[in-house]
Amino acid sequence: MGLLRKIRDTGRVAEDAPPRPEGESPPEAQKFGGSVQVRCVDAGSCNGCEIEIAAAFGPVYDAERYGARLVASPRHADVALVTGPVTRNMAEPLRRTVAAMPEPRMVVAIGDCALNCGEFVGGYGVEGAVGDVVPVDLVVPGCPPGPQEIVAALRTVTGR
Repeated sequence: MGLLRKIRDTGRVAEDAPPRPEGESPPEAQKFGGSVQVRCVDAGSCNGCEIEIAAAFGPVYDAERYGARLVASPRHADVALVTGPVTRNMAEPLRRTVAAMPEPRMVVAIGDCALNCGEFVGGYGVEGAVGDVVPVDLVVPGCPPGPQEIVAALRTVTGR
C-alpha cells in the first residue's frame, strides 16, 4: 500500500500546467478555436524528432490537454508537423498531404533538418528543407527539439 501511495504522490500527471508560452499567438491560431487536429509527416528524418513528438503526446507532457490531437488522415488535420529534410521521394507526397488538408491549415517544421537540412545538407537524395517544398508557418529548432518545445509550439497554435 505504501508503494502505491508513493507513486501517486510523485506522479507528474497531476501537476499544474506550465505557464503560457511567451509571445503572442500567431493570427492563424485564432482560426482554430483552441483545438487542432495534428498530422505528423516524416519527410526523411533520422527518427529522433518522431521520438520526441511521441513523448510530447505521451502521458508525461500530454499535448492533448492543450487541445492538440493526433489524426491519421491529412483530410482531418488542421496542422502538419513535418520532420526531417525533404527527400526527393517525399517532396511530392508532402505537397499532396498539405494540399489535402482543409483550409485554414498550418505547417510546423520540427527540428533543424526541417529548417535547413541539418546533417543531411548537400545529400544526393535531399530535395531541400521543408520551407523549400511547402510554405512553413511555425518552426521548432533543435536536434531534436525536446517534447517541452514541441508542446510549447502546439500551445502557441491552439492559444491555450
